[in-house]
Amino acid sequence: MLEQIKKEITQYGKLAGERGYTPGISGNISARFGNNIVITSSGSANGYLEDNEFSVINFDGEFVSGNPKPSSEKFLHLDFYKKRPDVNYIIHVHSPYLTAFAASGQALLEAISPEIVYCFGEIPLAEYAIPGSDELVRKTSVYFENHDVVLLENHGVIVGGATMKQAYLSLELTEEYAKTLICAKILGGAKILPEEEVKKIYSLKQK
Repeated sequence: MLEQIKKEITQYGKLAGERGYTPGISGNISARFGNNIVITSSGSANGYLEDNEFSVINFDGEFVSGNPKPSSEKFLHLDFYKKRPDVNYIIHVHSPYLTAFAASGQALLEAISPEIVYCFGEIPLAEYAIPGSDELVRKTSVYFENHDVVLLENHGVIVGGATMKQAYLSLELTEEYAKTLICAKILGGAKILPEEEVKKIYSLKQK
């Protein structure tokens, strides 16, 4: 099972790299693994992962096996898993369009697309804290219970999903949403869906 998880992470890490979502050695990816998690090691590149660039740690953040240097963002991942039993995979990257909003201090709140409203509602912005710090965990974790995607101010984005594919597709969809919104702003501003229409979209989720 461990080898299958590593294969999945490597596959989707490469795909994210090809799409330009995870430049250089930025970002990290993880997965639940029984009572532990598997996470990419410190200094690894998501788009070019090698077999020895995975660490197994427990839910206290302690090293179990594999690469002895797990990502410095491990506690951010662990807190997401603890708050969301339905989340089994997490992707943290610095994809350009989502990070542009994070760098400009803007959450993604505009209801411009039925798909985004249905899938995500709003994408909040967690207040800035130094990467890898306990402060970052505290400031970001307040959003985990109700959101699959959270922007990290002046940093990047973190995405959770039940499967690796779901987490990746959520990243892909929200990155394109951010790209569309930037383009719409250049064209004079996006047309926002009326509140009445937003309520109709939310009602579909209850059926």
